[in-house]
Amino acid sequence: MWHLLMVLLDLVKDRKSSTEKDFKRWQQKMLLYLTTLNLARFLQEDAPDLGENPDQQTVVAVDAWKHSDFLCKNYILNGLDNALYNVYSPMVNSKALWESLERKYKTEDAGSKKFVVGKFLDFKMVDSKTVISQVQEFQLILHDIHAEGMVLGESFQVAALIEKLSPTWKDFKNYLKHKRKEMTLEDLIVRLRIEEDNRQSEKKADNYHQEAKANVVEQVHKSGVDDIDVNTIMETRNAHFFEDVFPYKVAQERSSLERTSMD
Repeated sequence: MWHLLMVLLDLVKDRKSSTEKDFKRWQQKMLLYLTTLNLARFLQEDAPDLGENPDQQTVVAVDAWKHSDFLCKNYILNGLDNALYNVYSPMVNSKALWESLERKYKTEDAGSKKFVVGKFLDFKMVDSKTVISQVQEFQLILHDIHAEGMVLGESFQVAALIEKLSPTWKDFKNYLKHKRKEMTLEDLIVRLRIEEDNRQSEKKADNYHQEAKANVVEQVHKSGVDDIDVNTIMETRNAHFFEDVFPYKVAQERSSLERTSMD
C-alpha cells in the first residue's frame, strides 16, 4: 500500500510530463500504477459485446468490465495535466485514451530524437570556455541520447569527444588518436583535465617571464645631455662619442696643459 502511495505521489509531481519531453517516464510510472491496481489489461482490451440475447451472467461481466475500465480511464486522466483533462476526457475507454496519448507524444519523441542528434553533431569545443566545462556539456548530450533509447558505444563516445576538441588542441588530438591502448571515456576526461592544467601553468609561467623581461632596464650614466636620460635603453649600429659634451674632454685638456707647463 505504501509503495502504491509513493507511485501516486510521483505521478502527481510528473503531471506536466505528459505534455513535455518526459512522456516516456510518465507513461512508465502510470503503467506501474495501473499494474499495481490490476487495471493495466484495460489498456489493450476492447469492450466486450453483449450480443443479441445476453444472459444475466454476461450482463454482470460486461458491467464489471465497464466499471473497471471507467476507473482505469479516470486514473489516467487524473495523471494528466489539468489543461489536457478536457481534451482527452471524451475518449470512450481506456484503450482509446492510451493509444491517443501514444500517437501524439511518441511522434513528438521522434522529433526529440532528431533534435538531440542534431545537438550532438553540431557540438564543437571553443577556446573561450574551459575544456572540462565543455566536456560536461557533451556528457549531458550523451545522457539525452541514451534517454531517447539510442545506444552509443564507449569507443565511439571517446573518438567523438577527441574530434570535438578545438583547433588549438590539434597536437594533443593527434597524440590521443595514435595511442594504441584503448581508453574509456573516464580515462580521456582525466587526460584532458591534466593537459588543461599543464597548459594553464605554462601560460602563467610565460606571462611571468614576459613581465620580468619588461622590468629589466639597462642603466645609462647621466650624461648631462637632455636627449640622453637615465633608465633609457639606446641601440644603434654606429657609435658616436660626445667628446664635446662629456666632462672627459675638459679633464683631458687640463691634463695636457699641466704636462706642457711642466715640460
